[in-house]
Amino acid sequence: MAERSARLSDLVAVGSYRTGSVAARLVPGFASRSLTAPLGLGATVLNPARRAMVSRHLQRADPSLGGAALRRAIAEVFDSSARYWMESFRLPHLSARHVDRNLTTEGYREYLLPALEAGRGAILALPHLGGWEWAGRWLADQGRPITAVVERLEPPELFEWFAKLRSDLGMNVVPLGSDATTEIVAALGRNEVVCLLSDRDLQRSGVEVEFFGETTTLPAGPAVLSLRTGAPILPTAVYFADRRSDRHLGVVRPPLDTARSDAGFRADVARVTQLVADELEVLIAKAPAQWHLFQPNWPSDPGY
Repeated sequence: MAERSARLSDLVAVGSYRTGSVAARLVPGFASRSLTAPLGLGATVLNPARRAMVSRHLQRADPSLGGAALRRAIAEVFDSSARYWMESFRLPHLSARHVDRNLTTEGYREYLLPALEAGRGAILALPHLGGWEWAGRWLADQGRPITAVVERLEPPELFEWFAKLRSDLGMNVVPLGSDATTEIVAALGRNEVVCLLSDRDLQRSGVEVEFFGETTTLPAGPAVLSLRTGAPILPTAVYFADRRSDRHLGVVRPPLDTARSDAGFRADVARVTQLVADELEVLIAKAPAQWHLFQPNWPSDPGY
């Protein structure tokens, strides 16, 4: 009976996302944006544990937050997360012209294009922040093949639906797991852009770093891949630039120093992963209220 109930819940979840996808496609952009605030507010009220976790993360990114300012920032995080989902649902149905017109880039020509001209691919190390899928769609429209590594969701039907959504945006989706490395190395060998969300160690097997003044672990993947393939790591974030329009800002930071040293491979991985953590701090600190991190991420967090 419990198994049947869980399965029914899974199917309802899949159906809800599909319904949201259809609704977002039919509703004009200005109307869909107006829905994100009430949706975000509902999520805030219904998820006190998530609200408490968001509060911890926000105060890490901006220790000055407190009182009413902190409460507003927490609400903005949930609002921003709701916008991310509404936007993801809309993206496959937007014109290339609209997507291009609503993205401003910093560092794309200076850092990403030269990396691809070198022919070894590029690793974009991103935080769970803003609306990165908009830039993913934009890159695909520019004829830049993209491989994105994503967390495997349950139930499988939900993961398959998300994979198709991203495929419709022009991305090659690779589920996080033992086979991911082979596919990523192959993508870099084809001189593709590889997107790695790098601010959360899902498998708890990463490298110890100092992140926002506290020790935790972050995934070793970006460092290992770069050191083994020669592909540069470019810290990257995509921000919602305007709450009242589809405007986005994509920021690509300079490539990290991933030169091999005499200290050995393990030491190099640790050094580069700390560089990734440092750059993620910079990117997140620009817009902490767009950081969609609802899970425990430090050993001191409840439920870690």
